[in-house]
Amino acid sequence: MQYLAMPSEDIRRNLATEQYLMNSDKMKLPFMLFYIEKPCIIVGRNQNTMEEINAEYCREHNITITRRLSGGGAMYQDLGNMCFSFVVPADEIRFGDFKDLVKPIVDALHDMGATGAETTGRNDIVIDGKKFSGNAMYTRNGRTFSHGTLMYDVDTSAVASALHVPKDKIESKGIKSVRARVTNVKPYLKPEFQNLTTQQFRDELIKRIWHVDSIEKAKQFEYQLTPEDEAAISELEKRYYDNWDWVYGKSPKFSVKKRQHFHGGTIDARFLVEDGRINDLKIYGDFFGTGDVADVQNALIGQPYDQDAMQQALAKLDLKRYFVGIDPEAVINLLTKQH
Repeated sequence: MQYLAMPSEDIRRNLATEQYLMNSDKMKLPFMLFYIEKPCIIVGRNQNTMEEINAEYCREHNITITRRLSGGGAMYQDLGNMCFSFVVPADEIRFGDFKDLVKPIVDALHDMGATGAETTGRNDIVIDGKKFSGNAMYTRNGRTFSHGTLMYDVDTSAVASALHVPKDKIESKGIKSVRARVTNVKPYLKPEFQNLTTQQFRDELIKRIWHVDSIEKAKQFEYQLTPEDEAAISELEKRYYDNWDWVYGKSPKFSVKKRQHFHGGTIDARFLVEDGRINDLKIYGDFFGTGDVADVQNALIGQPYDQDAMQQALAKLDLKRYFVGIDPEAVINLLTKQH
């Protein structure tokens, strides 16, 4: 069995690499992929991106947002997390049977001291009733692909902040994530494995999965990407994972209500968003203005439901004409701020 420890720390690049290798014949089945990423959120194929993320927190903390090909719920990752993927012939695994696929990972963790780690529920690996690995699966062209997270030393406070969306903000029919209590596996490992970098933790797993006593010996099983591979991966990254239409435009239709009372009156805005763009907008309230508020609505209808795009559209208007006595910056903040 071959493997690839991806050199990139960008989730978009790594998902493109997964997709490319799964659909090529460069690596013989079965094979594994390992990757470590800078802070990011990956939403499931059928989810409403805006419903899953705290957009404001993600902007402030430079968290990359993307969408994967497989289903399941949203996942937060940072450099304390290690991802792993299995690609196997579809006829050798029953779809949804995560337990058999992740057994090499669980066995390696047992050997490293986390003897309580077990596969449970639909697609999780837990310890002491707390989740430290979530997995997702899809099948294409006779191959089944399963990828999962493995929380070694993740900032768990960021998990809660980045994925928290107030329930009354967005309503849609997207597949919603089910939040679970999470933990890092690091404290459950033997002492000699509790002060590793995430890369060293990955290498310890690789040694056990390939039954070698050094990472140098495991290198004989590692695939090396070629310039041809890199070019094809770049094309997939551009087409999917770094593409606004794929990440946000594929979201199911949803509605958003934004309401705030100001000294100059109350503004109550109702958005309808479809394919990631503002399909309809009605602004209600007891504010005063010499201009027709329909101008504000029309300026935003058709725009991506994206804070920067919305701010640029509103910047072309003299908002003091529509909302007398209300600071234009406060109006822009209310209408464009995303939670």
